[in-house]
Amino acid sequence: MRNPTILLIEDDRDILTILRDQLVMDNCKVLEAGSAEQGMQLFKTMRPDLIILDLNLPDLDGIKLCQNIRRISEIPIIMLTARESLADKVRGLNSGADDYIVKPFEYLELAARIRACLRRSLKECGKEKCCFGELEVRLGTREVFLQGNPVYLTKKEFDLLELLICYPGEVLSRDFICSQIWPNEEVYSWSRALDVHIRRLRKKIEPDPQNPKFIITHPGVGYRFDGSGD
Repeated sequence: MRNPTILLIEDDRDILTILRDQLVMDNCKVLEAGSAEQGMQLFKTMRPDLIILDLNLPDLDGIKLCQNIRRISEIPIIMLTARESLADKVRGLNSGADDYIVKPFEYLELAARIRACLRRSLKECGKEKCCFGELEVRLGTREVFLQGNPVYLTKKEFDLLELLICYPGEVLSRDFICSQIWPNEEVYSWSRALDVHIRRLRKKIEPDPQNPKFIITHPGVGYRFDGSGD
């Protein structure tokens, strides 16, 4: 995954700073939270690709926070903790964490675990071939077919479609979509760039662009991908 967004939920400022700097050097976008409440808020609003979660937080145990997140999302979660007993590791994994690493640790080990979790997440999120009625999307080769005929998308159009597919049934805000599609560019909330790309994408993949059944608009909020195609 290119330039993944990683949410660090850690109340130790020294560890937070070190991890942030290392992840930024690895071309990651980093969100920081010093408490469970702040972490949950960032998770809901910014939709990161992976969470690194400290087990000991000032306002809520990391186990409980992991369980709360897992009830609503399958986002990869790596627990970061000083607890090294087997019982603690089992509790962490049973709460829904994908991996567990004990402090102190080498960053290279954490980086390898992050990459492994992201690879698994991508494989589960975007199957090699996704079919939605007459629409077929091949994420691995970036190919799209409508009623068996190839559809030629620009890079941004495919990136936009891929993003929507990875959050089926969820309403993605305009700000979130823009931050993912134009990560290194300034796209203001009033810009019509997103609307233009949505309109062009609909013309290419919707049987009736005036009455879209795949890319649904939620006025004042954003867009949702309906995989049922009904």
